[in-house]
Amino acid sequence: MYAIVQDRGRQYRVEAGQTIDVDLLDAEPGSIIDLGEVLLIGGDEGVQVGAPLVKGARVRAEVIGPQKGEKIIVFRYRNKTRYRRRTGHRQKYTRLAIREIVAGQQRDEQKK
Repeated sequence: MYAIVQDRGRQYRVEAGQTIDVDLLDAEPGSIIDLGEVLLIGGDEGVQVGAPLVKGARVRAEVIGPQKGEKIIVFRYRNKTRYRRRTGHRQKYTRLAIREIVAGQQRDEQKK
């Protein structure tokens, strides 16, 4: 079973047992958080598409801890003026381990 969740404007395709990096959260390592904005749930039974969210569905994830992304080099250059600036940036992320996907209402209930 997989789900597509939204967290602060970004969408992630997640499965149980997977680890993902999301933008930095203010959460302690080892704590359990719920990603409540589930847009879609898919599996062997079919696909549940939310309008815009799947009612009652949530994804439970454990916070592993903060991480840093790859270094990005920013180089500014203007020709003929001896202007060169080199700076770097490393984005901070929170690594999450997806523990379970809890489905919401059944498909038959949504049709009624």
